[in-house]
Amino acid sequence: MFITFEGPEGSGKSTQARRLVARLREGGQRVILTREPGGTRAGGAIRAIWDDPVRRDLLPLTDLLLICADRAQHVAELIRPALKRGEIVISDRYADSTRAYQGAGSGLAPATVETLLQIATGGLVPDLTLLLNLPPAEGLARRHASERAGRSKLDRLDQRSLKYHQRVYAAYQYLAAQEPERWVSFDARQPIETLEEAIWQTVQVRLKKFVGE
Repeated sequence: MFITFEGPEGSGKSTQARRLVARLREGGQRVILTREPGGTRAGGAIRAIWDDPVRRDLLPLTDLLLICADRAQHVAELIRPALKRGEIVISDRYADSTRAYQGAGSGLAPATVETLLQIATGGLVPDLTLLLNLPPAEGLARRHASERAGRSKLDRLDQRSLKYHQRVYAAYQYLAAQEPERWVSFDARQPIETLEEAIWQTVQVRLKKFVGE
């Protein structure tokens, strides 16, 4: 089963992904936790370029090509082999992030984005996508607070305008509405433990259905 976490900056995806993996492993499941960009050695090198806050000169198309190069390697080297072995793959971001950020956020043509995504993924679509909803202004405030506290550093996306992040947020709502059978949305303003439990219940139901199929 292929599960992805999506959401705007500061929504807590990485935290919830780790917690879900821990609970699945406690139940005896074989699980791989990965992320984009950077789920492979080549992806790590791409992420170093893509994340660098001083690289504000990257064109939107360059941004898209970097992300798709990372994803092509990620799918071929890690995701598909793990799924073939019968493992659960949980990824912190995947193709929908590209639709939201590089597509809606940066204004690239949807046809261009979809063409490159199809090439990079080979048509691989998640079985379940967990969307952590958080208003953009709140998410950016969380990121800046984390940076001030020394827990993390701001990347290029964190430094973009509120309007950019509002476009990303709106795109996520649109994408989730288009495929309600794949997407499940959660309020990321809930306490961490409450959100974790809601996600866990959703995944348990989907896993039973997935095994039954």
